[in-house]
Amino acid sequence: MRNVKFKKYYIIILLFSMLITSVSIAQADSTNVSGSGEPVSIPGVEIQTSISKAEIYIGDLVEYNLTIIYDSTIELTPPPLGANLGAFDVKDYQPDIESRLDDGRIKSENKFILSTFTTGDYVIPVIPIHFTLADGSQKIMFSESVPIKVISLLFDTDEDQEIKPLKPQYEFKRDYTWYYILGSALLILLLLAGFLIRRRMLQSEEESEFVDRRPAWEIAFEKLAFLKQNDYITKSEFKSYYIDLTEILRLFHEKVYKQNYTDMTTEELLTSFKELELPEALYEDTKNFLHHADLVKFAKYTPDEKRAESDYQLIHLMIEKVRVDVLKKEEEKQLLLAQQEKNKITIKTDEVSS
Repeated sequence: MRNVKFKKYYIIILLFSMLITSVSIAQADSTNVSGSGEPVSIPGVEIQTSISKAEIYIGDLVEYNLTIIYDSTIELTPPPLGANLGAFDVKDYQPDIESRLDDGRIKSENKFILSTFTTGDYVIPVIPIHFTLADGSQKIMFSESVPIKVISLLFDTDEDQEIKPLKPQYEFKRDYTWYYILGSALLILLLLAGFLIRRRMLQSEEESEFVDRRPAWEIAFEKLAFLKQNDYITKSEFKSYYIDLTEILRLFHEKVYKQNYTDMTTEELLTSFKELELPEALYEDTKNFLHHADLVKFAKYTPDEKRAESDYQLIHLMIEKVRVDVLKKEEEKQLLLAQQEKNKITIKTDEVSS
């Protein structure tokens, strides 16, 4: 029983909607045509339609342009974006692009990018365009319909076409010429590489390796000065800057603490540091700097110039701390040795006098 009532209400609502729609269409037609049934022509108004291609393949994009030129005394209601464009889908649009012509009239351009995935002869239907004249009356003009032909990508779509059997596989004759050429070239390269490596090894044995005997801090301070001259920060070459800065710090610690820090990872270096007696805050400063430098070198992080300058000063300060600490320990060691020698002399003097 409920379903029957629901169907009655649905039919009544549907009929009412169709009645309103037919009245609206009738009113629109009455404003668009004259008493003789001819389309309305409004003085000073031009409607132009064009397409980029009249013949397209299925799936191609075609540009549909609707241009409206009208007097400034006339008010235009822009065409609806959801206008009926037939079997075409709207992929993009640029509605109501206004410009003013030299004669004072207004030019409104509407561009639609259309596409369809069915073949055949189609027509972009007329689009109603509403105008309000200077006397307050309303008129409707229609654009011209535009034909478009959509062609299939297949050259022959005949379903009854005979299916031909597969052709036998073509057997290629093997040509080993290129294998011989590549193999010979590879052998020559290996022999040349072996000769160069052997020659380099002999030269390395003959040349005496230079060892810088200066204190580690003097070498480090000199390298920091050279790094400053490279002007990496101004040129925003932060990766090269932190690579050199990290190498200076690692080589310095390696010379002071006799560990192979250049081949260690950051975590391995920090683990080794925990076993050493370091100056105050040196471990935390080294850890913070190395973690930040790893971000710049390996994670493409770009620091600001102030941070780069601050890290330069931090490395300089850490080297100075270690220098002071090493000299202090050496002085204490010398004093201890002197005191031990003094004690030995005192003991021997006492033994002689006794």
